[in-house]
Amino acid sequence: MDYIIGQTPRPAGSAPAGSPPIASGRPDPVMEGTQNTFMHDVVEASRDMPVLVDFWATWCKPCTQLTPVLEKVVRAAGGRVRLVKVDVDANRALAQQLTQIGLPLQSIPLVAAFWQGQILDLFQGAKPESEVRRFVENVLKSAGGALPAADLVETARKEMEEGRAETAAGLFSQVLEIEPENPAAWGGLARALIEMGDEEGAETALNDAPASLAGNAEITGAKAALELKREGRKAAEEAEEIRARIAANPKDYAARFELSAALNAAGKRAEAADELLTIMKADRTWNDDAARKQLIRLFEAWGQTDPDTVAARRRMSSLLFS
Repeated sequence: MDYIIGQTPRPAGSAPAGSPPIASGRPDPVMEGTQNTFMHDVVEASRDMPVLVDFWATWCKPCTQLTPVLEKVVRAAGGRVRLVKVDVDANRALAQQLTQIGLPLQSIPLVAAFWQGQILDLFQGAKPESEVRRFVENVLKSAGGALPAADLVETARKEMEEGRAETAAGLFSQVLEIEPENPAAWGGLARALIEMGDEEGAETALNDAPASLAGNAEITGAKAALELKREGRKAAEEAEEIRARIAANPKDYAARFELSAALNAAGKRAEAADELLTIMKADRTWNDDAARKQLIRLFEAWGQTDPDTVAARRRMSSLLFS
């Protein structure tokens, strides 16, 4: 990229024109770029952090839709990525030169991500915020980083694993302040509230999640966890009676099914799966395949990559395909 125009660098340490400080005191990561500063603002800067370049024009209506979304996502990234906006009409020489090296600037808006002096990825056309955020997340991941929200979600999940649901709930709430449409945060908040015994709060959180996320696995999994928790609580109240029924008749599969719900509600996942697998092993078709269907619900509630899910799914596969 060293041959691109823009050989007039800004003085070291100077902020680009039109880049006021943001509330945190850091320079605004969103700036206007020109062909005279392209090397400094984009190519050289990309050796320290990913740089997105928004190629736009005043006459381009999709550009006016996309640019505010880009600015919002980049500012939310907390200084981990930069956005440089380049008006292709005001910088025709740069646009022509970039076209010659393969950038399809005939169709704008076009956003190109630069990293280590090279183009890492790009997309064309106006995109919704969720897709823009996903693009930035992928760019940061390729550069060895992550959005602040992604870091918070990971920390919150670790807090959940270590039994600190209240702390996790606070972290998931922080994510939603940054990204109101983050499905992992909505699902995580609901799960944390379930662990805290606040089932009403969990239901409210799931109802408050944007409708566009209704089919997301994070949301459906949290809903399944809430439903199973409620079913299990009722079964837990009758656990002693249920165990007595099984002791009297080991083939009382209805009792085993109820016991599985109680065990799951108590956090005894492996034992809950054992009861359902016992039913499947004895009678795969019992009650219209109810044991297998319930296991699938458990997997959804636990998470598809959870170790208990993986172990139980492996055992179920052995039964089904033996």
